[in-house]
Amino acid sequence: MPYYRRVGEIPHKRHTQFRNPEGGLYAEELMGVEGFSNDSALLYHRGLPTAIVDAVAVPEDRGPLQPNHPLKPRHFKSQDLKFGADANAVDDRRRLFGNADVTIGFVVATAPSPLYRNAIGDELLYVQRGSARLETIYGVLDVADGDYVVIPTSCTYRVIPNGEITLMALEARGHVGPPKRYLSNKGQFLEHSPYCERDIRGPEAPLLVEGEDVEVLVRHRAGLTKYTYATHPFDVVGWDGCLYPWVFNIRDFEPITGRVHQPPPVHQTFEGPNFVVCSFCPRKVDYHPESIPVPYNHANVDSDELMFYVGGNYEARKGSGISIGSLSLHPSGFTHGPQPGAAEASIGADYFDETAVMIDTFAPLELGEAADASEDPGYAWTWSRRGPNG
Repeated sequence: MPYYRRVGEIPHKRHTQFRNPEGGLYAEELMGVEGFSNDSALLYHRGLPTAIVDAVAVPEDRGPLQPNHPLKPRHFKSQDLKFGADANAVDDRRRLFGNADVTIGFVVATAPSPLYRNAIGDELLYVQRGSARLETIYGVLDVADGDYVVIPTSCTYRVIPNGEITLMALEARGHVGPPKRYLSNKGQFLEHSPYCERDIRGPEAPLLVEGEDVEVLVRHRAGLTKYTYATHPFDVVGWDGCLYPWVFNIRDFEPITGRVHQPPPVHQTFEGPNFVVCSFCPRKVDYHPESIPVPYNHANVDSDELMFYVGGNYEARKGSGISIGSLSLHPSGFTHGPQPGAAEASIGADYFDETAVMIDTFAPLELGEAADASEDPGYAWTWSRRGPNG
């Protein structure tokens, strides 16, 4: 993260004696990325964070990934995906898309998740609907619709829904953060950034939970392992540093507009390894007297474009079957653009009431079992209004 936080009790100096009321030492844990060469946090545990009493391999089958072949633009209806009455936000994610850099899943959860950490990379959750309590080793985050949640690699957490929560989950093979062009060389958000530190929420107090023989599910490069810890991992009395889970709500994104149509990079909100995430928010649109507010036809020759429609009415694709909960995939190699007639219809508009999350990947996205279960097979022909047989 770009700025320092201090939560709970910590000693005056790093790596010095810090004792509990009984006189024993708290156990110090450094959570750091890129070895000892980048952001880190220093946490102080009541018990030993190293004390495991069991480790068991856990089988998992997310189903195969299939290439987008024949190459087509595609439309998926997340609202058609089915989940059990006791689904949770970790075990019951259904994989929509993936490649070597990122896995994109979807879940409608009602039950508490197990304690979990992803040791492969950061996770970015987007809350489409509902709310939940996110418990972490750093403390609690209350999340609700419109929230992005950045969970750093190897942060132990669990999701406890308040009723029902709908989530899209990005699992990166690396780290996710704000675009570097919006940060100073010391990590502060710059004046031209569409959001800043005031818009970000982090844990504000320690979460102290007692327990023995506590199970934690860990995702790692070889698969899944279930550890049993001697004491509960949520035993941190204090921490400080620049690495921690944080929340940013899409409604706090300040759109960048211009006299003519602005390209998607002005909407960029996050960057990850070989992908970016953009937020399309309600905004005033182009004010040149001859402007055409909807996008021009474009061929993103180096990226696949995935759009998740989460609010309002997306002007450029009216009449294509797109609705709230839809995901459109416009792959590299295909020129895509507005629905026929949308360009003419948009002339004179001064405001778009639309909210969408866009993910651009720089390697092709392959299709998972949830994509196969939710695809609208007629979408590719909506620009011509003709199917493959005329």
